[in-house]
Amino acid sequence: MSERSPEIHPDRPVSDETLLKVSKEIVIKFIEVGRLTPATFEQTFDTIYHTIKKTVRKV
Repeated sequence: MSERSPEIHPDRPVSDETLLKVSKEIVIKFIEVGRLTPATFEQTFDTIYHTIKKTVRKV
């Protein structure tokens, strides 16, 4: 049984839409496990988004 591994393209840019989708999924998980509240949503989402963006767009 062969598993398909995702193709890695280090030179392919990551779209802003993809960054938002990934950030949203992480935020949803944090909400589900009780680590994120409405009071801290804005700051937490901003931190997650910018951390992911900085990570995937490193030169």
